[in-house]
Amino acid sequence: MPFYHKLGEIPHKRHTQFRKPDGTLYSEQLFGTIGFDGMSTNSYHVHRPTQVKEIRKQYSVKPEIARDNNMQSYRFKGFQIKPEKDYLESRKPVLTNSDCTIILAAPQERTQEYFYKNTDADELIFVHKGTGKLRTHLGNLDFKYGDYLLIPRGVIYKIDFDTEDNRLFIVESRRPIYTPKRYRNWFGQLLEHSPFCERDLRQPYELETNDEKGDFVIKVKKQDDIFEMVYASHPFDVVGYDGYNYPYAFSIHDFEPITGRIHQPPPVHQTFETDAFVVCSFVPRKYDYHPLSIPAPYNHSNIDSDEVLYYVDGDFMSRADVEAGHISLHPAGIPHGPHPGTAEKSIGKEGTEELAVMVDTFKPLKVCKDAMSIADESYYQSWLDH
Repeated sequence: MPFYHKLGEIPHKRHTQFRKPDGTLYSEQLFGTIGFDGMSTNSYHVHRPTQVKEIRKQYSVKPEIARDNNMQSYRFKGFQIKPEKDYLESRKPVLTNSDCTIILAAPQERTQEYFYKNTDADELIFVHKGTGKLRTHLGNLDFKYGDYLLIPRGVIYKIDFDTEDNRLFIVESRRPIYTPKRYRNWFGQLLEHSPFCERDLRQPYELETNDEKGDFVIKVKKQDDIFEMVYASHPFDVVGYDGYNYPYAFSIHDFEPITGRIHQPPPVHQTFETDAFVVCSFVPRKYDYHPLSIPAPYNHSNIDSDEVLYYVDGDFMSRADVEAGHISLHPAGIPHGPHPGTAEKSIGKEGTEELAVMVDTFKPLKVCKDAMSIADESYYQSWLDH
């Protein structure tokens, strides 16, 4: 996060005595990334956050690969992913490489008895269906349809859903996820040309400070294994914190599109970045207004990146037979573009109501077994003239 946030009670100076009403010390924790060079938060706990009582079991959640080296364009029908009651069991990896894993999830249980911590990756969760509350050790956030929830690695959390009908599009990133550099000045403030600003980013607004001892299960992910660890105190026992490293929410509906007289390239839709991939938001917008413009995108070659487009809602002008929840994969090395007839059909149209999330990776993506179970294997032939 590019700006400072404070929640709850903290002492005047870092690393100094901060005492409870009974006179004993709160436990301070520096929660940071990239050694001591990245974003960090100082949090203050009722109990020491280091008290592990038991490690019950360890098991692998490593994605199973169906196609390791892929040159085929695919369409995956995301809503065909089988719902699961448990939140973690519902997470089905569909595409992966050494930098990120793209996951679909349809959890049905309204809450989980355990807590979860991903130490491998930042998590960017896009809420396609569902409402509820993201509860974390650094505070809570309400969420609804269209929200991105950015959960930095190491944050302990659980999700409370309001119903059993939930659909999530998740990107696990082994690199820190930031707002794009070109949107920020050297102080970190979002600039006037940015398609969103700080007031659009929702910070945690409430702390759950639990003074409880007992057996508290935290499922910790490390190197694609889950460790079930039992802690002696409640993980949500923070009385206050300040810093830059915390979860936040951003609604795709608050992204302000950049348009022009002729078709604008995908970077104008960029919303998040890492040094290994970018995430873009396609939102309702006016089409190009040059008198000879072609609103449909031009054919282009993905020479250096795989392109993944997750279709959320609205009209997808350049694609035929695409529905909400579908994912298209266009691999690096070959061109792709609008389906036959859609370029001509787009001429004269004034706007689109499309809503989609795009992930462009700089390393090739491997296709997972869960993806092949929902794959349209004839999609690569959909550009042929019929």
